[in-house]
Amino acid sequence: MRAATKSKTLATWIALVGGTLGLHRFYLHGFGDRLGWLFCGPTLLGWHGVRRMQSLGIDDRLAWLLSPLLGITITIAMLSAIVYGLTSDAEWNRRHNPTRPAPDAGWAAIVGVIVALALGATALMATLAFSAQRLFEWQAEPAATAARAPARRPGPEPAAT
Repeated sequence: MRAATKSKTLATWIALVGGTLGLHRFYLHGFGDRLGWLFCGPTLLGWHGVRRMQSLGIDDRLAWLLSPLLGITITIAMLSAIVYGLTSDAEWNRRHNPTRPAPDAGWAAIVGVIVALALGATALMATLAFSAQRLFEWQAEPAATAARAPARRPGPEPAAT
């Protein structure tokens, strides 16, 4: 029985559309691929963080700890799509189609790379900006609380009774 031919274009677009759940890994390596299953947990936790932030607000600490996981998995999936799409046809066939070569990928893979680059860069920058902002706000919170506290007047301590 011959193994199915793995298309570079299809792998690129699967990574683009369902890469956050590891579908591109399952397409290339089957459902036994451990790395493919590692995508599911962080994606679902990140999605839970986003939903939590929508319902409880941006000040929910658990939400802002979980939400960047979704951005990270999106970024990794888009990077995978870029790598798949830019792999030469000869190298792709050597890795994934050793018994018979797949047809040339054509422009569809390159269009997928362009879309993945735009989405991946957006997800990465948004994740970094959001995480850095929340971190700085969290660090500045004690100073802001101290500034709002009433100032003590210098002078003698009240006598103990």
